[in-house]
Amino acid sequence: MRGFEGSRILGFKVLSAGEELQMLKNFKELKVRQKAYQLCLEIYRATRKCPKEEIYGLTSQIRRSSVSIPSNIAEGYGRKTVGEYIQSLYIAYGSNCELETQILLSGDLGFVEEDMLRLQKEIGDVERMLKGLIKSLYKNT
Repeated sequence: MRGFEGSRILGFKVLSAGEELQMLKNFKELKVRQKAYQLCLEIYRATRKCPKEEIYGLTSQIRRSSVSIPSNIAEGYGRKTVGEYIQSLYIAYGSNCELETQILLSGDLGFVEEDMLRLQKEIGDVERMLKGLIKSLYKNT
């Protein structure tokens, strides 16, 4: 994270190459946070179908991973420097990878079979958006 010390990112929306930074009103305007939030809601709906004996096991872990993604995106947005923001985005990215593994496992166990393809697509979309935001932050600082 060298080179980011003291850099400010709060309240800016990073656009595609060649465009200016634009002010955001708050973290809720971040498209990746919105997408991750919707994924979290979908995860909660899908895991209602999991066996009751998994409520403190895999189901709980899946839900925690899904909550971690938009939470870390929001937390990073509120940090002081670009480096801290990027670090939080990497944590969100790691939680997204963790969630993908848990959904694959749940699907193979027959817990979320009918939702699996849709959830995998949504997880992939969040992954691509996180990668894009991280790349943009590196380029624009």
